[in-house]
Amino acid sequence: MVHYDPLEYLTHLKSKGINLDLGPVTRLLRSLGNPHKNYRTVLIGGSNGKGSVAAIISSILTRGGFTVGLYTSPHLVDFRERIRINNRLIEQEDLLQLIDQVRNVVTEDVTYFEFATAIAFVHFYRCRVDLAILEVGMGGRLDATNVVDPEVSVITNVSLEHQRYLGRNLNSIAREKGGIIKRNGICLTAAKQTTVIKMLEHICSTRQSRLYRLGKEIRIRRSKGETFSYDGISKTYKNLSVPLMGRHQIDNAALALAALELLEDTGYSIAEETIVHGLREVRWEGRLEVLNDNPRLVVDGAHNPAAISVLYRTLKDDFTYDRLILIFGVLKDKNYRAMLRRLAPLADEIIVTGPREERALQPDALRPVAHYYNRNVEVIDDSRKALLTAVRRARTHDLICVTGSLYLVGEIKQALDVLS
Repeated sequence: MVHYDPLEYLTHLKSKGINLDLGPVTRLLRSLGNPHKNYRTVLIGGSNGKGSVAAIISSILTRGGFTVGLYTSPHLVDFRERIRINNRLIEQEDLLQLIDQVRNVVTEDVTYFEFATAIAFVHFYRCRVDLAILEVGMGGRLDATNVVDPEVSVITNVSLEHQRYLGRNLNSIAREKGGIIKRNGICLTAAKQTTVIKMLEHICSTRQSRLYRLGKEIRIRRSKGETFSYDGISKTYKNLSVPLMGRHQIDNAALALAALELLEDTGYSIAEETIVHGLREVRWEGRLEVLNDNPRLVVDGAHNPAAISVLYRTLKDDFTYDRLILIFGVLKDKNYRAMLRRLAPLADEIIVTGPREERALQPDALRPVAHYYNRNVEVIDDSRKALLTAVRRARTHDLICVTGSLYLVGEIKQALDVLS
């Protein structure tokens, strides 16, 4: 008898690649009784910041006493990170049982992400969540999460990414991201480019949906230190703070607060005190996360030029250090040239490496690009050895920054024992 391992089966599905087609996941969910139709949802798309916005909404609603499902991707260390209820990871026993349940109704090829989405939807139904916060995997219009009818659709921002799948220009990508806007629905966005705004306005007009924009109907005012004030659709809050590092996280917090305002109309009432404490308690791993102090080690899953630009500003404005040692690894389909053009000149030393991921770009191919922007480049294929090398070279006031891919960040988090 051939031994069957549920986790091996799930991992094997990665070989199915990416499928932007709602047909398979719709049929799979129908076979499971359409669990996603039994609770309310918030659907969050965009190029960057999706996970942070999702985590903030989840933290505040959990603090408010609601049972909240959170579905995000990718995971850093453990698949269970993708599926949480009130910020608790799905139990291993529940995960294994759900893999069996979903596998038993599969009648056609489905991808890793489609299968994972089905697991999350069934788990949230079983646990009787009051609301599920869902992060779009790629794009929006044809993403497996886009089978729900959300109370609010959030499009954080739009930049050039996944052009092989979403289109070559900003207009095409905005159209795909805007596919999560539903008829008679509500959309929130922090996007600022004229091309993107025109596309979102067009979609909303066609679908008779409302559009609220950060910087227009929703405003923030940054104060000295880490606090900010929020002037939203109908609510105003002062002296708020969010522990997530980087000034861009205040924009993400504002989108989350606007979503909560709109959810209040459907019965999710949240007191101001709950919002204050829920914001302070939010945690989101792998995004400007400091993992060690001596030497200082920060990891950031920035994986496109827009996110790298945010990281660049944060490293310049919010960190002090003598030397910057950059550990950089990236997937093949990313615009790594633009990423390195921005970030590489800031570093004193660069170690190029690669996550153990099928789609990873080989470090040897990455080296000449990095070397064009910085003469001090070394190739170390194994990410664990790359971290160990950086730690040995770092002096007391140096900073080690790991970036380029969330997959790489996950590997580094697993390799932290080299610091002891």
